[in-house]
Amino acid sequence: MTADKLLFTPGPLTTSSTVKAAMQRDLGSRDREFIALVRDVRARLVALAGGAPDAWTAILVQGSGTFGVEAVLGTAVPRGGKVLVAQNGAYGARMVEICRVAGIEVRGLEFPEDEPCDPARIAAALDDDPAARHVAVVHCETTTGMLNPVSAIAEVAAARGRSVIVDAMSSFGAVPLELGAAGIDWVVSSANKCIEGVPGFSFALARRSALEVTAGNARSLSLDLHAQWKGLEANGQFRFTPPTHALLAFRQALDELDAEGGVAGRARRYRRNRDVVVAGMRRLGFATYLPEERVGPIITSFRFPDDPRFVFEEFYRRLSDRGFVIYPGKVSRADCFRIGHIGRIDPEASERLLLAAQEVLAEMEVRS
Repeated sequence: MTADKLLFTPGPLTTSSTVKAAMQRDLGSRDREFIALVRDVRARLVALAGGAPDAWTAILVQGSGTFGVEAVLGTAVPRGGKVLVAQNGAYGARMVEICRVAGIEVRGLEFPEDEPCDPARIAAALDDDPAARHVAVVHCETTTGMLNPVSAIAEVAAARGRSVIVDAMSSFGAVPLELGAAGIDWVVSSANKCIEGVPGFSFALARRSALEVTAGNARSLSLDLHAQWKGLEANGQFRFTPPTHALLAFRQALDELDAEGGVAGRARRYRRNRDVVVAGMRRLGFATYLPEERVGPIITSFRFPDDPRFVFEEFYRRLSDRGFVIYPGKVSRADCFRIGHIGRIDPEASERLLLAAQEVLAEMEVRS
């Protein structure tokens, strides 16, 4: 059997052999064991984020992270409501697009891709636009790897009586995000990111008081979080076919997160991965797109070198042939590619990636 390549990407990720093995069984969607599994996963997600179970709940949604984001936006924002989206990258822009397609009134407040979203500008925009009762922001903008100041944004929103939606897709499980923070009512992430499960479902953490008033808001039958929550609460079952195998893998992934020391332990490994990769790539002549103080622990964007012999597609292919998969860039105003630091990889694997990159650059005769 051919060995799996190491995925230095924002997800799907390299997963442990034990997470993959957990999927090697069949489980009925209405079986008592599966219902208990769903109940356990939901409770553990709330606990992982530091939420009080009487104030917060977790809702599982079939589909990718974008399905989860669309479900939250389409359920949280009432019909006739308006949302302000703070955007400094492709994933903030995607939230704006989701709203427009769903017929949700939206205002996109744009920031440069190399700067964090500014709470003061958001506060001013909210003061200027009383109709925008919800604020949406990406915690880790995977376009660049930027971490946005979610707590500060939530603070200015709460002071103005607004509700905050956090896309924590690429941060949940590795970057602390306390649900007790004032203003944050919704957090959305996915199974195949920092918790290191496999693709198949996303999940939303919702403040119960915010969720309970959303009946009838949804613009979609299958992405109605209120209806999904009511079904899970009533009998522990999904309304439509659940991702049984992905949930079995996810429970194992949660166990492995606990064994690593929880969010703090996983964050330490990811930061070590980042430090190894960033230092090594700089030695090879690559510059990070973001200034050093803004390079987060999840994924890093690197600028193309100033050498016409560097062709990203060739660089990517040669690395892939050696067993290392990196990621194309999404920065709109610069030629970049990305290297992820998450998943079941460690600093030693990151060093091997750097050695492979050095060999490939020599073959391509790229000068640093």
